Amino acid sequence: MGGKRMKDMMVVGFALFAMFFGAGNLIFPPYLGVLSGTQWWIAFLGFVFADVGLALLAVLAATKFNGNTEEMFKRAGKGLGILLGCAIVICIGPLLAIPRTAATTYEMGIVPIFGSGFSPILFSIIFFAITLFLAIRPSKVVDIVGQYLTPALLVALAILIIKGIFAPLGEIRDSTLINGVFAEGIAQGYQTMDTLAAIVFSTVIILSVVGKGYTEEKDKLKMTVGSGVVAAIGLALVYGGLAYLGATVSKVYGQDIAQTELIVSITASLLGDTGKILLALIVGLACLTTAIGLSSAAGQYFSDITRGKLKYEYIVIFVCVFSAVVSNFGVSTIIKFAAPILSIVYPATLTLIILSLFGDKVKNDNVFKCSTYMALLVSVLTVATEYGINVPLVNSLPLHELGFNWVIPVLIAGIIGSLIPSKTSLAKTN
Repeated sequence: MGGKRMKDMMVVGFALFAMFFGAGNLIFPPYLGVLSGTQWWIAFLGFVFADVGLALLAVLAATKFNGNTEEMFKRAGKGLGILLGCAIVICIGPLLAIPRTAATTYEMGIVPIFGSGFSPILFSIIFFAITLFLAIRPSKVVDIVGQYLTPALLVALAILIIKGIFAPLGEIRDSTLINGVFAEGIAQGYQTMDTLAAIVFSTVIILSVVGKGYTEEKDKLKMTVGSGVVAAIGLALVYGGLAYLGATVSKVYGQDIAQTELIVSITASLLGDTGKILLALIVGLACLTTAIGLSSAAGQYFSDITRGKLKYEYIVIFVCVFSAVVSNFGVSTIIKFAAPILSIVYPATLTLIILSLFGDKVKNDNVFKCSTYMALLVSVLTVATEYGINVPLVNSLPLHELGFNWVIPVLIAGIIGSLIPSKTSLAKTN
């Protein structure tokens, strides 16, 4: 591999790492370590699979459609494709991910330093006023922060993790606090929403690769895969270190510890008050740039699908105001609220991502439609059982313990769909 290609791959890979690693990603791996004790590495594998692995698949699938979500999802039916696209953008936008950036900054940055006396309402107003200003008027400030933030974040994390490895805070608990450690890792990986964000942000990666001169499909795919591997290795190392840090305090904390409180406590124990201030600054900047990027992406998406009928500026204003309100519920509440929504959205999205990767070999659109609707059906019924509604057989489906009880039904639905003649198919549209 030539020097230029390797350098370009590293640059794009680090950019991809920066896009995926928001401050929210800091809070899940340590909590997994607390829950799983000596089995932290099993939980970590589930987390990496659901976060890094699936996000990489999403980028690869989106690359085939140049980041066009509508084009990627349309074979499942225009209505369902738009509905799912909207659900994804709403999840990574004003309903879950954007409010969590402000709530995370408040709980990890403001409270540890200034105490809970600092009004969360006032903070959310300030946070989203800055977000709104920079999202409506794109500024070099964001680029500068992003350019210096990622190295600073990596250095701080490296210091934290290395000290935690050589000077562990405690012994790792032999037992686990939960059943199904791997499945819990997958569930927490879903919570990062990186797979959903990958679909929306893939356009940036594609433009970056093309801008560096890799316009041929083969070269574009190689660069995307290579860059994805670079990002995946970086993310896996950080996640593994953070999960281990959580495991070293598994005898101290229980399941009721708040995720944000846990990482702040670990940082303060390892690096003292200086570390706490450094973490607060980095988390604040990381969350702010994430909020700006997601607000901009949401505004662009809804402006595009309405063909400009909804103005970008008005959408961004609505997103910021709505997010400010939701952020005041706190990180733990947002996470609890997000869990059932993501459990419904993810299976259908993953089904379409995987089918899109092999779309040129699947000629019949009914494969897409039947598979996606089945994924939605099983996931809705599974969530219903978790809320006390008795749905026969759902919990008895294969792979249920791993959180993939929808896979076999989706495969069967896809086979059935292939036997139903399609009015519109890949063969007819080509």
